[in-house]
Amino acid sequence: MKLEVFEPAMCCPTGLCGPSIDPELTRVATIHYVLKQRGFDVSRYNLASEPNRFVENVKVQAEIANGLEMLPLTVVDGKIVKRGAYLTDEEIAELTGLPVDAFAKKDGEKPKVRISLKK
Repeated sequence: MKLEVFEPAMCCPTGLCGPSIDPELTRVATIHYVLKQRGFDVSRYNLASEPNRFVENVKVQAEIANGLEMLPLTVVDGKIVKRGAYLTDEEIAELTGLPVDAFAKKDGEKPKVRISLKK
């Protein structure tokens, strides 16, 4: 399965920049990290930094010709599955076969993601 998300122009994909944190972008970044760690082919494309990805994909190009409110746009194996919003945790779980608690909040806690910093 190949999951691609085409996002509107923004300064960063994590939601950690700017005057306030966008919890939806943080949730999406966490889900994509978890999916990559489990071997899924996932990509996020930002209109501001990767406009060529939008132009190269004929279906995405046709969608945004109708207006940028279609973004974010989620494509799974070449088929558009969601327009104008990110997939929910439940939708991701259904697509991937993973339990929703693999990347969802548990009892109000955020999922813990281990990262390593390279020098």
